[in-house]
Amino acid sequence: MFPIIAVDISGRHKIKDGYYMVCAAVAMEVSASHIESISQIAIKPFLSPDPPDVLDIVSIIELTVSEIDFPGSIIVEKGDLYNRPEWMSKKMFSRDIKYQESLSERLAIEFAHHISLSSRKLLMKELDIE
Repeated sequence: MFPIIAVDISGRHKIKDGYYMVCAAVAMEVSASHIESISQIAIKPFLSPDPPDVLDIVSIIELTVSEIDFPGSIIVEKGDLYNRPEWMSKKMFSRDIKYQESLSERLAIEFAHHISLSSRKLLMKELDIE
């Protein structure tokens, strides 16, 4: 087993007057093909009047992950960082990140996606935005 922090951001499209995004970071232990245990979850909302660029996304991820005290690399989808090469993305972060490779990393990102999407939907409903 090895520790990772899977991250997903929901809401990178404009609704009404802004971009209502929610980032979820999930600290977990994974094996090659399974999520073995979940240790912590951090969820943070973000609002921007402008479309997020890659540096905004890096900042959102870093702020959310900073709430988690857990070792391991941050795992993200390549598309979340606008398909930049992994070596370039690594230079933008203060801790190790990598793009998903294994089945367990894919499952971890999918899990984080369910959290970010459902949290965003709840937030939008509570704020009566959608």
